[in-house]
Amino acid sequence: MSNKQQFVRFDKVDKSYDGKILVVKDLNLDIAEGEFITMLGPSGSGKTTCLMMLAGFETPTNGEIFLDSNPISNIPPHKRGIGMVFQNYALFPHMTVYENLAFPLKVRKVSKEEINKKVDKALSMVSLSGFEKRMPNQLSGGQQQRVAVARALVFDPQVVLMDEPLGALDKNLRESMQYEIKHIHESIGVTVVYVTHDQGEALTMSNRIAVFNDGKVQQLSSPDKLYEEPVNSFVAEFIGENNTFSGEVADMSKEKCKVKLNSGIEIIANPIKVKSKGDKTIVSLRPERAIIDPENQMDNKHKGKIEEVIYHGDHTRVRLDLLGNKEFILKVPNSSARMDIKVGNEINIGWNSHDARALDPK
Repeated sequence: MSNKQQFVRFDKVDKSYDGKILVVKDLNLDIAEGEFITMLGPSGSGKTTCLMMLAGFETPTNGEIFLDSNPISNIPPHKRGIGMVFQNYALFPHMTVYENLAFPLKVRKVSKEEINKKVDKALSMVSLSGFEKRMPNQLSGGQQQRVAVARALVFDPQVVLMDEPLGALDKNLRESMQYEIKHIHESIGVTVVYVTHDQGEALTMSNRIAVFNDGKVQQLSSPDKLYEEPVNSFVAEFIGENNTFSGEVADMSKEKCKVKLNSGIEIIANPIKVKSKGDKTIVSLRPERAIIDPENQMDNKHKGKIEEVIYHGDHTRVRLDLLGNKEFILKVPNSSARMDIKVGNEINIGWNSHDARALDPK
């Protein structure tokens, strides 16, 4: 592996706060130079602890973290060349925007002339030129967060760490900031390690996503692969919406398996994490993969009863009682308005076995 491929490397890293319970377990993770990688997971999954170890605010219990091939566990945070953006902005309230941005440069003994150049460049990057003399309390939440991003970038760090940086913003502002940070990353190519529990944010912004649960990376993939091809039932449930059926494998071939559901009915699925007949499994199917009035070539066709209909603007969300699952969700585009989508009606539903992934039960 070249340095380009493994600019940041977690090598067999454990972390325990009390000497008994590991909050991060045997983490091996390579991050490429210039990559935007997101650590995604529920509260307590270990993602923020990993970020804090990389920043130098926490020390690994076992293992080592490398930055550009150099071990960094014994290097203090301010000497790691890492920029940080926090959820609460962490701006100095008594300093102007200019002084906030100049601060990390002064600490590094940069000349006054160079400071002016770098501050100008960082502010134009976040579309805040002309705001140098403002105080943080004269800025909106979105503007404060952009100043925080600029301050993390102003000294040309090797890596920028972002810990739930958009958590305090309202929905519309959060979405526009996602695109803004993504575009800044694309234009300057700095390595970004981003932490969030918001899957939509992770899918929108990242080159790759590491899904954490219980101190371990469950899957590390590109956003599309993570959504379309989850490797276990935790990832399938955590990323996007998901319909599930529990059962056991009744028959196996290489491409397909028959799964006998708890209701006694058989469906045909894609054997991702099942090996042989009799294996218990959870079959995962994305709502948009199921359709009404299936075509003949679809190998799963069943009747379902409509329990609830909710209008969502661009689509209608239909909840069905299907094959013993009373929470089966279907998304119907509103361009295809249908008369038969009413509570109490029975409709025919179908999907391809390739899209129904037979995974290991939790």
